[in-house]
Amino acid sequence: MQGKVEICGVNTAALPVLKGAETRRLLEKARGGDTAAREELISGNLRLVLSVVQKFAGRGESMDDLFQVGVIGLIKAVDCFDLSQNVQFSTYGVPMIAGELRRFLRDHSAVRVSRSMRDTAYKVLQMKEKLTAENGREPDVETIAKNLGIKRQDVVFAMEAICDPMSLYDPVYNDGGESACVMDQIGDPRNTDEHWLEQIALQEAMRRLSGREKRILALRFYDGRTQMEVAKEVGISQAQVSRLEKNAIKQIKKNISAS
Repeated sequence: MQGKVEICGVNTAALPVLKGAETRRLLEKARGGDTAAREELISGNLRLVLSVVQKFAGRGESMDDLFQVGVIGLIKAVDCFDLSQNVQFSTYGVPMIAGELRRFLRDHSAVRVSRSMRDTAYKVLQMKEKLTAENGREPDVETIAKNLGIKRQDVVFAMEAICDPMSLYDPVYNDGGESACVMDQIGDPRNTDEHWLEQIALQEAMRRLSGREKRILALRFYDGRTQMEVAKEVGISQAQVSRLEKNAIKQIKKNISAS
């Protein structure tokens, strides 16, 4: 069938749509214990679930899972809707479905993020949608922060917190069968060629020291001992420790400069 899209085995193109009066009638019957009316009410609002679920697509979860969670939110809305209130069922149902989806995404996120951070992120998303609809273009971070009454950095941190994690091995592009990964695009200032050369030169210089000189330097600069403590450990005077230490450092500098 053309246009057919199945989610959880449900043909979304054939989902029924209940009118307001029919929804009201079924709600009243369901309140009276009519299970058939309750089932019909749920089935007749699956398109409402679909419309909400589509706004949560692209979060790393399958549409089937999101749709099932959305149906749970719909069932809660059906069971909790107050008939005495002059409110359309869809007006009440949409936030219930969206809330269930947000809880699911928060609890199943690959990276644990605090609830307050996620709440801020969803407020940012809602404000972004609202301002986009009003102005016909996406608002910048400053505008969103101003409308929410929060700091600019809070908006940035919240949005980064809900981004799906990316593997370092995810391909960035593929050119003639040779692909580049995220890892290939990331630089580390601590592991430059110059840094590695310095490390190698230092290791070579250390190898040329005597065993006693290596031990003194290790005790002084790795263990953080004083010259007096090193003297007691090695069994020589503090003056000898000072002389050997200075000589070792001088020798290391000389060897590195020569390499």
